[in-house]
Amino acid sequence: MFKIGEVAKLSGLSVKTVRYYHDVGLVKAIKADNGYRYYRQEQVTHLRFLGNCRELGFSLLQSQQLLSLYVDKQRCASEVKAIATEHLSEIEQRIEQLQQLQQSLTSMVNCCRGDARPDCPIIDGLAAS
Repeated sequence: MFKIGEVAKLSGLSVKTVRYYHDVGLVKAIKADNGYRYYRQEQVTHLRFLGNCRELGFSLLQSQQLLSLYVDKQRCASEVKAIATEHLSEIEQRIEQLQQLQQSLTSMVNCCRGDARPDCPIIDGLAAS
């Protein structure tokens, strides 16, 4: 049995994150008479799994779904792939949006002389409707 500080170190998460995951029901601690929360190795593994999900940008809901599938040894890989495929599509859309932002901002920066004059294509671009 591990206290929350130990669990945080073992899982690579902050104590605050471990508490949050407990509060939203993703992991369950054993609450002792002294008020301390204790976790088993299985919960440390689940927390590490959730941390990996979040590092890859999965939403909390997606992470919860993936954790549920992780513990279900009768799961279908197709369900896991569907969640990952949806997330990958979201990432690709965000990358496309960021590339468009990069092009727009690069154009504005390249047009700006950056000298002492007040006229500035960046300001003009930001003010455009």
